Amino acid sequence: MFSPELKSLIIQVITSWQVLVVTGVLIVYIFLVNYVGRLYRRGKPIPMPKPGSKKAARESNAAPEPDADDQLGLEEKPPQS
Repeated sequence: MFSPELKSLIIQVITSWQVLVVTGVLIVYIFLVNYVGRLYRRGKPIPMPKPGSKKAARESNAAPEPDADDQLGLEEKPPQS
């Protein structure tokens, strides 16, 4: 199907050091991405708050207070109905 010249050219291209190095780098990169993906997917368990810990619940629900020293002078306006 292929001529002998084309076969030898394909063999030379495949066995060239540039193609071998790029192939090796791609394989290492794929293994690294899969390893990091497995670590990320496994993750750490989410810590649950202890029952009866009302202080932590109050602190997480507290709204931030607006600064009195607002440099931009922006104020929130109520929606017009």
